[in-house]
Amino acid sequence: MTRKGGGAARSTIRDVALRARVSASTVSRVLGGEYPVSADTRARVLRAVRELDYVADARAKAIAGSGTPTLAFVLEDITRPSFAHMAQGVEREAARLGHLCLVCSTDGNPKQEMGFIEMMRAQRAAAVILVGGAADTPEYRERTRKIADSLASAGSRLVLCGRPPLGPDAPVTAIEYDNEGGAHALVAHVLTQGHRRVLFLGGPPDHTTAQGRVRGYLDAHRARGLEPDPELLLHGDFTRDCGYRLMRRALAQRLEFTAVVAATDLVAAGALTALHEAGLDVPGDVSLAGYDDIPFARDLHPALTTVHVPYQELGRLAVRSALDRSAGNAATHLLLGTHVVVRDSVAHVGP
Repeated sequence: MTRKGGGAARSTIRDVALRARVSASTVSRVLGGEYPVSADTRARVLRAVRELDYVADARAKAIAGSGTPTLAFVLEDITRPSFAHMAQGVEREAARLGHLCLVCSTDGNPKQEMGFIEMMRAQRAAAVILVGGAADTPEYRERTRKIADSLASAGSRLVLCGRPPLGPDAPVTAIEYDNEGGAHALVAHVLTQGHRRVLFLGGPPDHTTAQGRVRGYLDAHRARGLEPDPELLLHGDFTRDCGYRLMRRALAQRLEFTAVVAATDLVAAGALTALHEAGLDVPGDVSLAGYDDIPFARDLHPALTTVHVPYQELGRLAVRSALDRSAGNAATHLLLGTHVVVRDSVAHVGP
């Protein structure tokens, strides 16, 4: 079979049916494995499939409700190590359970996120997993609730991983980690080492993940009767370059601090470079801590004290929870713990 111009055309299910001397619906039954057919018919169909090198249209099978069940994993930035490890957990658990996992990086574009979700709804994906914090506005909640209702009506499920739940009446599974508690424990550890002026390099001020970490920073101080200097709370984003810029700004402004707590390990890595360039020793001159416990945190010099977040387990739990329909469309909320990993980057100061 050839196309106009000499190129080979892809075989169709009708070509297979003609070669096997059966109907197209019989070919579908053989390939889907859902209906009994005679051994002779099955052998003829499979032989025709091999001879014609036929490949089923996965998209058509998904729309028809057959084929490999699909899970969609939607995140803002696939290059962030924390998201990558969560994606790994999702992919491994999906594979273990016999599901295909599709990953979409939206670059923070709500329209792109919505378009991907609509495509997954049309293809009857088993679940859509939205990952990472967001600006918790009325508009966000209304949009996300519509997404949840739309997916539920198609027999799918919305999973919010690291995002705040929508309320008890929303058909959503929300899986969080103790974001604020982790920040509180980390800053408390820094304070117990004698530090009283702790610079915090935070994320976007309207971002739920960043907000939780700031609350932990503030509450850890106040629990000890301390009120942190507002000048020591800087906002940016979660990247290495932002940590570098904020650290250089703090040094240029001659802010007084003996320790730095960064919103992520990537931010801490950028801050560490800026401190080294300024001739400052960590932790001899300035202590430094991060958040996430991504793998390279232990390979920095010095090894980074940080908060461990079970990102792979979050991904695995997101898949298992999404596929567990025992609760019907009821809202589900799960919370995983975090803990401080003490390494070499925070030193004791004072008497």
